[in-house]
Amino acid sequence: MSARLVLSSLAGVAVLGGVAAATVALVGTADAAAARPTIDKATATSVVLGTDSTESFTFTATVTDDSGIKSVKVLAWPKSSKLDPKAAEMKDVESAICEATSKKTSVCTYSLPIEPSKESATMPTGTWNMAVLVTAKDGDTTYSAKASTFTVTRGNG
Repeated sequence: MSARLVLSSLAGVAVLGGVAAATVALVGTADAAAARPTIDKATATSVVLGTDSTESFTFTATVTDDSGIKSVKVLAWPKSSKLDPKAAEMKDVESAICEATSKKTSVCTYSLPIEPSKESATMPTGTWNMAVLVTAKDGDTTYSAKASTFTVTRGNG
């Protein structure tokens, strides 16, 4: 450190200016990241088809944004399908019902009854993913194609 003290005052100003600029850049990046909504916790129930043990599928997410939460869109998709849903494709999918727990945080739930049908009989088994698009009240969004995973199996009837 003492060797740096003998540098000219101009060099010292340049170094301090660089450190200050780097600090401002890092703080600006952190502020920008903090402005986007976050998915703090996301869980989904596994589904057993063909039995009475699973009556519904439920997905729950705790989401946070400084401005509050406007909406949460959800899409369940089987991993085996090799789908790669994008945020832009989430416009016309189902919405979770959100309940504010504070000015910034909401717990959002999406439930779907599971009833025996032709559709459920052909539903792929295995690992499924939940794609989630969170929109804050200020318009910022966060998207995760794999916010949560769950398993679909077939019971013995």
